[in-house]
Amino acid sequence: MSFSPGVAMERLGVACVFIGLGLAAGVAPCVAAAPERTWIETSNGYTRELLNAEYSYRPERGSRQGLAQYDAQVSAPTLVNQLANRRALESTLERVETAGAHEADRRVQQDLAILRKAFDLKFRQEDYSLAHEVPFENASERIFEGLRSLLDDQVAPERHAAAVVRLRRYAGDEAGYRPLTDILKDRAREQMAKAGVIYPAREEMETELGRNSNYVTEIAALFGKYHLTGWEGAYDKLKGELADYDAWVRATLLPKARTDFRLPPEKYALAFEEYGIDLPPERIATLAHAAFTQYQGEMQALAQRIARAHGYPSSDYRAVIGELKKQQITGEAILPFYEQRLHEIEKLITTHQLVTLPARPAIIRLASAAETVQQPAPHMNPPPFLHNTGQRGEFVLPLNIPAADGGAGDHYDDFTFDAVSWTLTAHEARPGHELQFDSMVEQGVSNARALYAFNSTNAEGWGLYSEYIMQPYEPAEAQLCTLQLRLLRAARAFLDPELQSGAVTPARAYEVLEQDVVLSHAFAKEEVERFTYRAPGQANSYFYGYTRLLSLREETEKRLGRRFNARRFHDFILAQGLLPPDLLRKAVLEDFVPAQH
Repeated sequence: MSFSPGVAMERLGVACVFIGLGLAAGVAPCVAAAPERTWIETSNGYTRELLNAEYSYRPERGSRQGLAQYDAQVSAPTLVNQLANRRALESTLERVETAGAHEADRRVQQDLAILRKAFDLKFRQEDYSLAHEVPFENASERIFEGLRSLLDDQVAPERHAAAVVRLRRYAGDEAGYRPLTDILKDRAREQMAKAGVIYPAREEMETELGRNSNYVTEIAALFGKYHLTGWEGAYDKLKGELADYDAWVRATLLPKARTDFRLPPEKYALAFEEYGIDLPPERIATLAHAAFTQYQGEMQALAQRIARAHGYPSSDYRAVIGELKKQQITGEAILPFYEQRLHEIEKLITTHQLVTLPARPAIIRLASAAETVQQPAPHMNPPPFLHNTGQRGEFVLPLNIPAADGGAGDHYDDFTFDAVSWTLTAHEARPGHELQFDSMVEQGVSNARALYAFNSTNAEGWGLYSEYIMQPYEPAEAQLCTLQLRLLRAARAFLDPELQSGAVTPARAYEVLEQDVVLSHAFAKEEVERFTYRAPGQANSYFYGYTRLLSLREETEKRLGRRFNARRFHDFILAQGLLPPDLLRKAVLEDFVPAQH
């Protein structure tokens, strides 16, 4: 339960960046005073140079950030272009660091350090990949995302037609454009020619290829939904190219695929760094095992109370959760139910003065089949940060995961019952990700903090912490589910590293998730896929970010004593943007704490 570790991260800018090109000096401010904007404008001036250097090679990212001049353009991910982009970024970064060395404002200096750290990691990841890996680029998913970013209800209608041009260019149906699938084949062949390279995992390719029909089908549905014309011929051509590409992957890459999903230690270490985790895998696993046992004890005590109150035959927390899951909400009742639950949570937030809420409503919707394939867990789609014209984040609920063999999908029972809706809404909507991301748009933070400082630890830490601050005000049944999902985050933080080290098997991971954490098989499958190939390392970030933020709150309370005010503390955290834990702690202790005296 999170914003997507793949797609949404790219939207936010993990190892990826966005450009301003003069259309937007930064994230649109809400009510920031002019003097407070000065350092942000200075910082954004440096950041825009790097953003501009990136965007000429990945225009789809510009579209996702609301920059319409990129809507018809497509990336050509050739090796020549990748190396040219690298040279441009390195040159620009050197120029930015030289020019920024004289800046006196420590916040600008912090942003320059954020930029350096982000690009240092990006370059090291690129170097590793070029030296060691044969890529599996899922062409169907990549093209779907490039078109879906334009064909959306929150995108201005006048921008929709550019998707037809983009479609033709993906298909190589315009002069000067090669089919994207041909470029991706070339990239794979170039890597295959190198000695000692590592191939993708077999399970990853088989699973993704088996689900690709969902992307292809929904592309046509999107063009039909928005009543566009002139796309059919290019779509038919592209559909054939995608089928050919998938057949090529099966014939060329799949026979050489790794049967062992585990990443080399160097690659896994880079993943930990990308997701903001600065502990070694074995250390975080040890901490998570201890927390898992602690949470189980808390759950058992609460489950006994609930079982007595309801007359359940068993007071074991697993059985009690099973009883709660029987009260499923289905069909058309799901969305209004979640919307009502959000209103109830907002009342609690206001009554207990937990955080300042905006006047605008949050958005909750159900996922399509293709969106579920792309991100099979409930998640937050963040808004554009760079050129936002009113778009907001969306809390998206996928209800089933399509099967890899094209058959019926596995069904979740984890997200559509009363007791769990409190926790899920708190994490994804308010006071969690929706408030976190949309606040950055409305309050105004620097581009570096909104786009480059992001990692999964600082985002998911806030999401899980949001569950924590709401728990005392929830019904007992909801508190049990809050603890259940906290138990899941602890399980993630030892299963992910132990799967990668070989200490546990996927079969054992399913046992823990389905029996001890009480997940459906569909949810457990999504989790194991995450650990093994979707985003190894990312799942640790929830537990780690939460523990860091909870520790910071305890330290702040200790320093302030009775002067500590939860609403002011939370508002300050949100106002910082997506700062990593170390920089956030520095800001709290040096700025927030002194201001409370």
